[in-house]
Amino acid sequence: MTNGQNEELIDTHCHLASERHVDIVSIRNECEALGVSHCISLGTHPGDWDATLALAHRMPDFVSACLAVHPSDCTGVSEEQWECMKHLCRKHPLAAIGETGLDYYWDAPTGWTEEAYRARQRDFLERHFELARTLGLNISLHTRDKVGAGSSCFEDAFAIARQFPTVRPVFHCFIGSRQQAERIFGELNGMVSFTGLITFKKTEAVQAVAAWCPEDRIMVETDSPYLSPEPHRGELNIPGRVRFVAEKLATLRELSFEEICRITSRNTRLFFRLPN
Repeated sequence: MTNGQNEELIDTHCHLASERHVDIVSIRNECEALGVSHCISLGTHPGDWDATLALAHRMPDFVSACLAVHPSDCTGVSEEQWECMKHLCRKHPLAAIGETGLDYYWDAPTGWTEEAYRARQRDFLERHFELARTLGLNISLHTRDKVGAGSSCFEDAFAIARQFPTVRPVFHCFIGSRQQAERIFGELNGMVSFTGLITFKKTEAVQAVAAWCPEDRIMVETDSPYLSPEPHRGELNIPGRVRFVAEKLATLRELSFEEICRITSRNTRLFFRLPN
């Protein structure tokens, strides 16, 4: 399966520095065979920041880097490590700050109350927004509640985002409601990005949102090595499989695959400020 000459497809959210991704050259070859020309790789903890930057330096035509502290890792990051990350962000070219956000799905780690754990996440999220504002970058957000789309996590992240109107957020792996999406677009000038979840059965609610969204607000991603889309559900995911997400999005929106490539790639290049 190959892309046509005039098509371009970009994976806006993956984790190429994951230890589950062993052979990056093979992954790149598979991406090119599936018509995926570029990917945004996000470093989320001290153990993968340098590796993420190294990949972007080694293959700038294929990888752009983002750095942040994932909310699930915030309790294990010291102030020294946080300052190190800020230094890396200032020193190296980045596509955005991310993946940061709030995660209320998992229980607080040992030694932390639920209240303190969530306060720590909110503090780190504000720090990331401030860093993004200082560097003139946008931000990639993770929000996850204990039940489905939820609202508590979204509302807290939304309130913080409103304090930084010059920083555009993308709510990655979006599974929220149309009402939430409308608020992201109208009040934050933000974006949403869809994963392989929209290819799964019993995800009609998020499929309906994907079909409705204004075309200048949507992007596609894999979140690889996680969330492999149909027909590869349950397998190790790779950025190339963003093609299957795009194909499903085209079907939902009653557009051609080529048109979805054009729309999502244009949006991606603008949001992440990628060179042509």
